[in-house]
Amino acid sequence: MKHLLLAAAALIAAPAPAETIAITGGTVAIGDGSAPIRGGTVVIANGRVVSAGAGAAVPAGARVIDASGKWVSPGIVAAVSTLGILDGYGMPETNDGSADKSPFSAAIDIAPAINPTGQRIAIERSAGVTRAFVMPGTGNTMFAGQGAVIDLGADYEPVTRARAFQFVELGEDGAGPGGGSRPAAHVLLRAAMAAAADPAAIGIASKESLITRQDAEALGPIVRGKIPLLAHAERVTDIKAVLALKAQYPAIKLVLVGATEGWMIADQIAAARVPVIAAALVDLPEKFETLAATQSNVGRLVRAGVTVAISNSGISEGPYESYLAQYAGNLVALTKVPGAQGLDWGAAFATITSKPAAAIGMDGEIGSLRPGRRADVVIWDGDPLELASAPEAIFIDGVAQPMTSRQTRLRDRYLDPVEKALPKAYER
Repeated sequence: MKHLLLAAAALIAAPAPAETIAITGGTVAIGDGSAPIRGGTVVIANGRVVSAGAGAAVPAGARVIDASGKWVSPGIVAAVSTLGILDGYGMPETNDGSADKSPFSAAIDIAPAINPTGQRIAIERSAGVTRAFVMPGTGNTMFAGQGAVIDLGADYEPVTRARAFQFVELGEDGAGPGGGSRPAAHVLLRAAMAAAADPAAIGIASKESLITRQDAEALGPIVRGKIPLLAHAERVTDIKAVLALKAQYPAIKLVLVGATEGWMIADQIAAARVPVIAAALVDLPEKFETLAATQSNVGRLVRAGVTVAISNSGISEGPYESYLAQYAGNLVALTKVPGAQGLDWGAAFATITSKPAAAIGMDGEIGSLRPGRRADVVIWDGDPLELASAPEAIFIDGVAQPMTSRQTRLRDRYLDPVEKALPKAYER
């Protein structure tokens, strides 16, 4: 047991304090939708971006990192993630994402359960992911609970913002926990929102309760527009039902998640000023609610004026936040496919950096290299949207991060196939 505890502690090394650093000579991607800047300089100090661009001055006394021939960008923001609350499939003891037996739903706050020593965090960090929106799963209702924004830094303080948003499942995924059908789920949704206006009127939790007082209190900030409501909806009719909430609750800050058929009513989504965290690679009708799936969904939404980020939502291969760079690269490739709608490089990269942050009102803090933002910076050996590229250095809040994970340590241990000293567990 002692060896296990020491190994777990070793996963998170004490990070060096943030310092003044100037990263010079690289191709700089600001992450705000603009085109990359060749021969740029990024200056960070006190954990924040000071300047980034072609004319950025190097402060006296700064540590200079030569990034000539490399790319410098903000870290990737994973907009739909289970990092820190799910460490492996088929292992329920590692899954803190849902609570089927709890009387509570919207009131559940996942922040206290975030595990910064989880193996997946180091793996995704070493691939350039620096922040994530951690979303709970549904339990006894279609309200999943209060999600958190985390950083993937190698320290014991992962939570950037607790109770950053409420997550609700609609459509196929919400029908079951919402009462067995879409109509039942929408009745519960509206009843819950009404109860949020007067939580004191809700009785003590019981099997007959539609919503507990604690859940209603948790939804109060949603109704008042204090925190966003992220609603997972794929089908046009479900998307329209979500948009209708704004007519009843004008202050509500809605964000659509998934929105595979969003392109069909892109003008309505744009008119409602509702941002979308779109499924990145749902281009086939795998479900009845995604019959109109198309790889041009994101491009068409952006062309209509919708703020769009992309995520792994609805992708069957697994979470793999590091795949987001590939999916953003696909959007660039679509511009070369006749009849398809894609994005230019700057706009595509923004879908995995500043646009997720903007969707929940945090683009003033994270997601780009604009001055004042948290210094989440990645130095890549090539174009970050190219499959062959990989990070060479990563900073989170201006602090250099380890580039190792359990995968790299296993690789290094067995890379040289000769007899060598093995851990005690391997000795007879």
